[in-house]
Amino acid sequence: MLRRFLPLLALAVLLVGVASASGAVLAPSGAADEPPPPPVEPPPDTDPPGDPSTLVPAGVTIAGLDVGGLTADEAKVLVEAAFAEPLAFSHGRRRWTATPERLGAKAYVDGAIGKALAAVPGSAIDLVVAVRGKTVRAYVAGLNARYSRAAVDSRVRLVKLAPRITKPRDGFRLGRSAMTAAIVRALRTGTRGPLNLEGKVLRPRLTSSSFGPVVVIRRESKRLFLYNGERLKRQFRVATGQASYPTPLGRFHVEAKWRNPWWYPPPSPWAKDDKPVPPGPGNPLGTRWMGLSAQYVGIHGTPDSASIGYSASHGCIRMLIRDAEWLFEHVEIGTPVFIVKA
Repeated sequence: MLRRFLPLLALAVLLVGVASASGAVLAPSGAADEPPPPPVEPPPDTDPPGDPSTLVPAGVTIAGLDVGGLTADEAKVLVEAAFAEPLAFSHGRRRWTATPERLGAKAYVDGAIGKALAAVPGSAIDLVVAVRGKTVRAYVAGLNARYSRAAVDSRVRLVKLAPRITKPRDGFRLGRSAMTAAIVRALRTGTRGPLNLEGKVLRPRLTSSSFGPVVVIRRESKRLFLYNGERLKRQFRVATGQASYPTPLGRFHVEAKWRNPWWYPPPSPWAKDDKPVPPGPGNPLGTRWMGLSAQYVGIHGTPDSASIGYSASHGCIRMLIRDAEWLFEHVEIGTPVFIVKA
């Protein structure tokens, strides 16, 4: 039986030897038909985007700043430093500053640098700036609270029995909308001022040159002085109140002016039985009444000319009828009246 398979065994050994000698490897069916994988190519030798060695083309500007020939990092430092410069303000002789950050502004510098790197030489690149309107309006509200003020009229005071007029002062009203717009515009365009406060100067109504009449009454001297501002215009002899009904001392003003007035008895014991007196020759007020802010006290004419120069009234200031008529035309509602003891 063994002799029968010897030829087949010898043939198998021969085939194995031939295959080993030729280096052949048995593979699954179909593997011999697949192509080998392609070779891997090395990456090109170029600078990646944003490489620090990349320079901005010559003549390129960002917000007016020349960044040509700079690296991205150098250009960024330059632009950020310029943007961070504080915005200057002025109002009269006052000067102050506020940083863009304080005013709610943010610059998109990286985007501008990217555009500059890709720009053609000589290009002008804008710097995009975002401004928070709420922050700017709050800052302007602070300026308004600090610098807006009403005008101050000249005032009168008595110095050594004569009127002295104080100096007036201009006022100022900040234009809040205009100021807000000016700040936003400066931040976005890169200008740094100084910005003058936008607003309106308020002029005083009364100045030393336009003050008008002032009356000074010297009670013990029985004299009335009329001033035009600080300048004496005319003086008169008058009658003042009796010892039991003294003319009040202090600062008052003309509160009412009546031509040909009625006389009405005041609520005082001395007049309890008196009746109103119509205009006419017997009227105790004469033909003119200039009522003061002191209750029931006024400057008026009198038919009793003999009382002038004495303490004869119940508190009022009596004048000759012609003098009262003249004075009536030269004072106005609101005219200051000083009554002093002298």
